[in-house]
Amino acid sequence: MDAFPGDPSEIVGVGLCTIRFCRAVLRADGSLAQPVLSWMDARVGAPFVAEHDDVAYVTTSSGYVTHRLTGAFRDTAANYQGVWPIDTDTWRWSADEAAYAATGMRPDQLFELVAPGEVLGTVTDAAAAATGLPVGLPVVATANDKAVEALGCGLLEPTTLLVSLGTYIAGMSVGERNIAGATDFWTNFGSEPGRYLYESGGIRRGMWTVSWFRDLLGPDFAAAAEAAGERPEDRLNREAAAVPAGSDGLLTVLDWLAPADAVFRKGSILGFDGRQGRAHVYRSILEGIAMTMRDRGDAMAAELGTAYARVVVSGGGSSSDLVMQVMADVFQTPTIRMVGDSAAGRGAAICAAVATGVHPSFEAAAAAMVVERDRFTPDPSTAAVYDALRAVHADVTVHTDEVYRRTSAIVG
Repeated sequence: MDAFPGDPSEIVGVGLCTIRFCRAVLRADGSLAQPVLSWMDARVGAPFVAEHDDVAYVTTSSGYVTHRLTGAFRDTAANYQGVWPIDTDTWRWSADEAAYAATGMRPDQLFELVAPGEVLGTVTDAAAAATGLPVGLPVVATANDKAVEALGCGLLEPTTLLVSLGTYIAGMSVGERNIAGATDFWTNFGSEPGRYLYESGGIRRGMWTVSWFRDLLGPDFAAAAEAAGERPEDRLNREAAAVPAGSDGLLTVLDWLAPADAVFRKGSILGFDGRQGRAHVYRSILEGIAMTMRDRGDAMAAELGTAYARVVVSGGGSSSDLVMQVMADVFQTPTIRMVGDSAAGRGAAICAAVATGVHPSFEAAAAAMVVERDRFTPDPSTAAVYDALRAVHADVTVHTDEVYRRTSAIVG
């Protein structure tokens, strides 16, 4: 709050959103009985087992932060995906005793649930002293980080695909049906009551791979870029923009973190023949991201029976004009960026605006608060190259899986 440029008295509410799939185990007074479990911790994917005798509550990271801010044992219903006894049709705790047995949780260990866009509580004196937020400020339920990001991108109708370029890259659309058992997507809670977020298969270590390659170039590259008044990312984007579509034959398959059903798998960069330099590798990584997400977005669209008329791109990677153009050419659809760096922050603010009456509905709030920054249209000649390459890219793992099975048995 020390960096807040406005008058804190003008703040009308706080929209609270945290990373999903995390688990907090609390004592009766709301303090942590153990460190919060990351979404990557294997324990969050298994039934709960108390590791300490003083455990009173099991909640999400948003439930824990809600308690720290308000003193209330309440949480958003829309952050309970994974191993929880929740009824995803009603957004309430399950009425089935078997659900509690299966998750290892008792009803008395669970927080009261609140819908997105409703008030969780108000900022306490202690929380105000710790954060600088005004005492008594309403703290508003949102959802989970991906759902709030989608809301912050204006994702309110099913003909838009959102591609979120984060460490985990996902394709998302919305609808009003809780669809179980889908093959090419899964159903998550959305940021508006009754609305669901559909998520395609994604890329683990997605934009992390871009950062990995940038850092691999070393301090000399970074220093040269900075001496020229550029960030290392800007120099790579500028150089890669001059590389032809297809990166002169390089194909990147982004399995830098192997999926659970193929733990032997590794990432691949194939097709070196002497023509390529660092700009080709960088562009190939971006093309691999775009082609993978086009295939996974198409698979989700086919299963949902929905055609996407436009693609919104969010996350740090969307700041690159080259990324946006590659996405447009691969998807053969206009790609759009919204004003503002934090779509998730904007989505949380939309929930707070609805709860506090600043806007009368989610639709009205999104219309007022989500503003298109610019859009990129496909280049037909480049799109044709990518359309042909996608079929090749999709087949690479058929040929490399056996190689990686063999090398994994030798060197891990």
